[in-house]
Amino acid sequence: MDPQQQRPGAPHHRPQPPAPGGGGDSSAVLFVLFGFLAIFALTMLPSTSLSILHQVPEGHVGVYWRGGALLKTITDPGFHLKLPLVTQFEPVQVTLQTDQVRDIPCGTKGGVMINFEKIEVVNRLRKEFVYETLLNYGVQYDNTWIYDKIHHEINQFCSSHSLQEVYIDVFDQIDEKMKEALQGDCTRYAPGIEIINVRVTKPAIPESIRRNFEQMEEERTKVLIAIERQRVVEKEAETKKKMAISEAEKNANVSKILMEQKLTEKDSSRRQAEIENQMYTAREKSLADADFYKVMREAEANKLKLTPQFLELKFIEAIADNTKIFFGDKVPNMVLDQRLLGNFLQVSKEVSREVNSESGSGEDNPEVQFV
Repeated sequence: MDPQQQRPGAPHHRPQPPAPGGGGDSSAVLFVLFGFLAIFALTMLPSTSLSILHQVPEGHVGVYWRGGALLKTITDPGFHLKLPLVTQFEPVQVTLQTDQVRDIPCGTKGGVMINFEKIEVVNRLRKEFVYETLLNYGVQYDNTWIYDKIHHEINQFCSSHSLQEVYIDVFDQIDEKMKEALQGDCTRYAPGIEIINVRVTKPAIPESIRRNFEQMEEERTKVLIAIERQRVVEKEAETKKKMAISEAEKNANVSKILMEQKLTEKDSSRRQAEIENQMYTAREKSLADADFYKVMREAEANKLKLTPQFLELKFIEAIADNTKIFFGDKVPNMVLDQRLLGNFLQVSKEVSREVNSESGSGEDNPEVQFV
């Protein structure tokens, strides 16, 4: 009987294909997953010492140590690669930073203990001196040249000054003195460190001494108030004085202007009077000359009239015009007496000669005339 032939109704067994090796495939998947995790840890976790990729933040530079020795390699901000486990990385800030030094006790020249609660130092490490500074003083270089140096300089300053000087008199100079002291030593021993500014807070002093200083400050404030009040009074008095002087000068200027105006008016009146006087004098002189000419012409005319015939005519007219008639023995004789008439004519001639002589020599007396 053929073995391949089976009885009817018997179950039929079909050959199965061989199953794949399950253990080998699982190991490969785990190996790939582990590899991805290792690459992720080496590249994407910069904080680990096993990382290959690391980041330098802005404002910093990257410095590296290999086997404990500082490398001269300085990297800029960004992503960089390094050897894991062999090379160590540290970011160093090269921009402005403020270091706060706290609780600095010191003793003054008089033996009083005071305490500076906080001193701020603004500094910067120059990029070109990063290697030299870290080679000489390490990453914590500011501990040596800022924190420890501040303690030293503050104690030196307090020991050479009294409490009055430290707390009040020269307190405003401490900032500058600390800056000069820090920068001087840094320039000599660590030239890469630049001190920008130093801010010193008011030190804490014993309570009893502080109350005394407060009382002194109150008294000083009262004195300053009194001085300021006195200055205000002086300024007010000076202002009033200046106002009075200004008012007086204004009045003086006004008076001067009014006086000049009056003088100008008087001068104008004087000139007007002089012109009027000149006009009056000229007019009177013209009238006097006219009267003199008139008199002279009348005198010349009268001279021509003084003839015996004219005088006889005038005598007869005068006798004829007489309305009174006298009776007596002498009347005919008076009228007809030729000797009396001759005497009258002789007297008339003498009077005429005197008038002519006076009119010829007395031109300045125009009132002398023969009537």
